[in-house]
Amino acid sequence: MEIKFNQTACGCLRSLTDQIQTREETQEIRLPEGMPDIGRVLGAWGQPVIRSKEWRSGGMGISGGVMVWVLYMPEGDPEPRTVEGWVPFQQKWDFPDNDRDGFIWIDPMLKSVDARSVSPRKLMVRVNVSTHGKGLQAVQEEIALPGELPRDVQLLRRTYPMELPRECGEKLVQLDEELTVPNADGAKLLRYSLTPRVTEQKVVGNRLVFRGSAALRLLYLAGEQVQGWDTELAFSQFADLDQDCSSAAEGEILPVVTDLEMTLSEGRLRLKAAMAAQYILWDRVPVELVEDAYSPTRTVVCQGRELCLPARLDSWRENAEPEQTIPCEMGALVDTTVMPDLPQYRGDDCVISGSCQILYYDPAGNLQGGAARFEQVLPLGTETDSRIHCTLALTDKPRIGINAEGVTAAQPMLLQFSSTGSRGIPTVTGLELGEEAEPDPARPSLILRRSRGEGLWDLAKETGSTVDAIRTANNLEGEPEPARMLLIPIV
Repeated sequence: MEIKFNQTACGCLRSLTDQIQTREETQEIRLPEGMPDIGRVLGAWGQPVIRSKEWRSGGMGISGGVMVWVLYMPEGDPEPRTVEGWVPFQQKWDFPDNDRDGFIWIDPMLKSVDARSVSPRKLMVRVNVSTHGKGLQAVQEEIALPGELPRDVQLLRRTYPMELPRECGEKLVQLDEELTVPNADGAKLLRYSLTPRVTEQKVVGNRLVFRGSAALRLLYLAGEQVQGWDTELAFSQFADLDQDCSSAAEGEILPVVTDLEMTLSEGRLRLKAAMAAQYILWDRVPVELVEDAYSPTRTVVCQGRELCLPARLDSWRENAEPEQTIPCEMGALVDTTVMPDLPQYRGDDCVISGSCQILYYDPAGNLQGGAARFEQVLPLGTETDSRIHCTLALTDKPRIGINAEGVTAAQPMLLQFSSTGSRGIPTVTGLELGEEAEPDPARPSLILRRSRGEGLWDLAKETGSTVDAIRTANNLEGEPEPARMLLIPIV
């Protein structure tokens, strides 16, 4: 007799792609009319901006660009100048054809920006962008559970409290600020950047509430001196969810800049920015499965499969502070910029790398630039069959040390790790039952046996008893201690 189990649905998000892509783009920038010729390039900076996302049947793509600023000293002119530009880029991820929409989660990281002069009126700018892209789709995973079965059929049921990705989306966050910049009356804006991160989040009913801050960095020319200024802009927002959640639910939120505009006039900075706060909602869901079956009185053949749910096994945070020394003869430090790469994995280690760039005045009062690469290895010590995902956020300004060798910059950062399993769980989806046999009159009704450390399920299945019968006969609440003598009722 064949028995097929009923199918119940468990809603979650399935990943169609989860990959990091790196792209290098170059762009020629010509000096506008009226600007003096290029003498020497001091440094280049950039701000990644994501303009659009596109979901299609065979993959997904994004488009955006890097706002770039190149600072140079003109020939025969003591005043530094900035040239602005836009370097567009696109990224595409392919996955199997599907006819349903999904959600695109993007983590862009500007790895490096550099520029060189190819003529007195022309610059060649090169940007290197790494983008972690995930394509997520809402699915209903089928879980098999039995209906009515003959009384003699015993089932091994287990309930797993799984953390599953249940919902995703994004919420627009806008900033419109007017700020007073110190010592900036009549100053010229040379470059700027905005780096947002979420610092608090909470799920309340069917709302994901979050707050964070955007680190604003300016470089401007006040009189004859280049100066830097940092500040934090707070933001808060909420996203309406499609479902009520448990008290264990939490959001994984990553904001990306989608628009940015700044003007500086008479010491007042006008800032307009838009950010897409992308979120994935994780919630704890009890998943009940049947993992085995038998009968003391008939043959039972289990039909099954491996159930692969995108469950999160663990999540944790690590603080890191990689540092790098840039050789130079220092007079006064003006600006320090750290551009980290997306974290990479090497065996059981997480590798944090990137570049550090400084702008400074030497002892003679000349404006100079310098840069160096850094790398730090963090041991993970996680299971070899788990997949690790990490997001990185800069939590403070670089800590600066100046000595005879140059400038040492240590960048505080927070890494949010999560691990998901790569193995499925064996589950029974149906049974093939033989004919029920007549009881053997010569078979004993009770046996005495010493436990060898096996569980009650394995013991009952081997001896032709049931878990409930062994527990009742021996007054057990849980599993027996090893070497305990047990009375085994034979059914």
